[in-house]
Amino acid sequence: MTSPTSPSTVVPSETSTPVRQYASLGSRYFGILLAAMAVIVILSNIGASKGVQLGPIITDGGFFLFPFAYILGDVMSEVYGFKVTRRAILTTFALSVFASLTYWIIIILPGFDDDYGKAKQAALTEALGPVPLIVLASMLAFLAGQLINSFILVRLKARHGERRLWVRLMGSSGVGELVDTLIFCSIAASVIGITDAGSFLNYFITGFVYKTAVEYILVPVTALVIRWIKKREPSYGLAA
Repeated sequence: MTSPTSPSTVVPSETSTPVRQYASLGSRYFGILLAAMAVIVILSNIGASKGVQLGPIITDGGFFLFPFAYILGDVMSEVYGFKVTRRAILTTFALSVFASLTYWIIIILPGFDDDYGKAKQAALTEALGPVPLIVLASMLAFLAGQLINSFILVRLKARHGERRLWVRLMGSSGVGELVDTLIFCSIAASVIGITDAGSFLNYFITGFVYKTAVEYILVPVTALVIRWIKKREPSYGLAA
C-alpha cells in the first residue's frame, strides 16, 4: 500500500509551473481568423491614406478598423501559440505586399484617352497612389507590433498558464500598439499631409490611445471569443 508520503504520489502544488495549452491546426477556426486579419489590415492600409480631422483630433481613415487586427492576433496567440500566430502575421504581411503591387499595376495600366477616362485615372491615382507608402509603414509597424504583442502574450501564458487572461490581453496589447503606432506614424505622417511636430504628436497620441482603448474596452468580448474557440478546438489541452 502506498503511503501518503510516497514519492509515487503526485501532490498538486500552487507553486508548480503552470501548464501552457495550445491547439494544433486542422479546424476551420484558424483559417477564418487569418482571413479576417488579412482583410482588416489591407482595408486599413487603404483607409490610412486619407488624413482625418475630428475636431482637435488628427487621425487617418483606417483608425476605426485596425485595432481589430490586434484583437485577432491576441485570439490566435492565446489559442494557437506564437509559432502559428507568427505564420499568420507573415502571411498577412505578404498579402499586403501583393495588394500594394496590384494597386501599382492598376495605376500604370493605360486607360481610355477621353476626358472621362483621364478623370478616372486621376482619381484612382490620387486614391491608391499613396497606398504603397502607407503599406510600407503599415507592414513594418504591423510586423514589429504584432510579433511583440504575440511574444509577450505567450510569455505571460508561460508564467500564468490558463489563469489571468485579462493580464495577458492588456499587457501585450499596450506594448504592441505602442511600437506599432510609433513606427506607422513616423512613416505615414508625411504621406497624409502631417508635417509639423505638434500635428505629429497629436496623430501619434490619438492613434495609440484610441487603438489601445478599443482593445481594453473589448477585453471581455475577446476573452469570450477565446473561451468559445478553446471549447470547440478538439486538440486544445491535449498537449502542453
